[in-house]
Amino acid sequence: MKLKPIKTEQDYFQALERLELIFDAKPETKEGDELEILGILLEKYEDEHFPMELPDPIEAIKFRMEQLDYSQNDLAEVIGLKSRASEILNKKRKLSLDMIRKLTEKLHIPSEVLIQAY
Repeated sequence: MKLKPIKTEQDYFQALERLELIFDAKPETKEGDELEILGILLEKYEDEHFPMELPDPIEAIKFRMEQLDYSQNDLAEVIGLKSRASEILNKKRKLSLDMIRKLTEKLHIPSEVLIQAY
């Protein structure tokens, strides 16, 4: 396939078809290089045409807690008091800058997710 910018929906679907054909290409081969470039082009098109919104900060915390098998007590150890963790999870208290820093450091939730209004 001749690589070119993806400008239309037809270009996009053709690129996806080609990606499926060369998906298992070995790195540092002609097809491997094509796969890498095609991935970059597809990602750019998708970012422009199918933007994803950031998740709700509290839902992101709950999701990450579930992934880590954290309880409310575990969250309290990260951000402070157990009552504070409860207030945060029930959206009765806003996250402070200090809490955002701790959640980003300990739970690896991006700060751009946590700083959103909710």
